Amino acid sequence: MRRVKDDRPRACPYAVSRWRSVRYCSPTPILFFLPQPMAFLAAFIKPLAYISLPFVILRSVAAASPTGRYYVRLGMYIGTLTFIATWGAAIAAGMSLVNMRYDVNIIEGQEHLVAERPSILMINHQSFLDILIVGRLIPRRTSIMAKSSIRWTPLGPFMIMSGTIFVDRGNNARAVSSLKAAGETMKSGGVSLYMYPEGTRHLSEDNSLLPLKKGGFHLAIQSGIPIVPIVAENYWWLYRKGFFGTGKIKVRALPPIQTKGLTPEDASALSLRVREQMLETLNEISAISPSQAKTEKDSSPLETEAAGTEAVAETKVDVTEGDSEKPPVVAGAQTSTPSESGSDKARSSENGTETEEDEGMVLVGRPA
Repeated sequence: MRRVKDDRPRACPYAVSRWRSVRYCSPTPILFFLPQPMAFLAAFIKPLAYISLPFVILRSVAAASPTGRYYVRLGMYIGTLTFIATWGAAIAAGMSLVNMRYDVNIIEGQEHLVAERPSILMINHQSFLDILIVGRLIPRRTSIMAKSSIRWTPLGPFMIMSGTIFVDRGNNARAVSSLKAAGETMKSGGVSLYMYPEGTRHLSEDNSLLPLKKGGFHLAIQSGIPIVPIVAENYWWLYRKGFFGTGKIKVRALPPIQTKGLTPEDASALSLRVREQMLETLNEISAISPSQAKTEKDSSPLETEAAGTEAVAETKVDVTEGDSEKPPVVAGAQTSTPSESGSDKARSSENGTETEEDEGMVLVGRPA
C-alpha cells in the first residue's frame, strides 16, 4: 500500500506566536504574550519623542539670538525652582506629619521670644543645620536679614516672599538706608527680625563665639527695639567634618535687653554685653570639650594665687629730678612691647571689638 503525503495544516497543541513576520509553533507559553516588535518600539519611542520636542524647540530658540537664550535659561531656572519647591513642600509636609508623634521640641525660655514685639532675635551661627533650629523656634511675623547677593540664589524667591531685609555689604550708604527702612517697617508692622550677629558660620570643638557685628545693634538702638539673645548649644559632637550623628540640641532664649535711651556710641558696649551673656549661656548648656577640660585641670589655684601676689607686690624706687616724669615701677610688671601690643589687639578682637571694616555690616551667613 502506497503512502500519500498529507500537506494539510495541522493545529498546534502549544501556544502560537503572534508575530506576523514569523509563524511557528512553540512549546513555550510565554511567547504567546510577546507583543509585535514594531509596536513595542513605537510604544517606547513615541513618548520620548513627544517629551523631547519642547527641549528641541527651546534649544532652537536659544541658538537663534542672545535674547532668546536669556529667556530660555530664565524660564528653565524658574521652572526648576518651582518643581523642586513643589516636591520639597509635599515631602516636608508628609515628614512633618509622620514625625509629630516622635519629635519633641522644648526650648528653654520660649516665652521671651514673644514677650515684646517687635524685637531683634540674635542667635549663634554654627552650620547649615541652624536652618532646622530656625524653622522650629522662629515666631510668627518674624523676618530675617541677609546680604543682597543671596537674593539671586535658589533661596532668593523664598526669602523675598518671606519679607527678608537685604543689605548691600559693599555700600555703606545703602546699608544705612536699609537699616532705617527696616526699623520703620518693624515698628509699623510689628515684625520682629531674626539674625546671626556673628555674620558667618563658626563651628569648633571649643565653646566659643566670633566677634559680633555692630549693624544689628545700631538698628536696635536707632529704633529703640529690644534684643533677645538665643543660644544653641555647641553641637560639634553631633556634626563636624567626616561625622554626622544623632542627638538632641539644647536651645535657650534669654530675657530681652532694652535699648531705649542708648546712643550709637553705646553700640560697641552693647555688643560686648550681649556676647558675654551668649558665651556664658553657651558654656552652661554645652558639653565641655576635652581640650577645655584638660586646660581647667592643668591650671591649679596655687599658681593663680602666686601670680596674683606677684602682680600686687610693689617696690619703692627713688625718683630723681631727671626722672620725675617717669611713673613708678611695679614689681612683676613688664614694659609693653610691640608683640604684646599686637596680642592685646587680638585679645580685644576675640572679645568682640570690631575693626572699621566691620562697621555697618548687618549680615546673616547663608543658611545651608
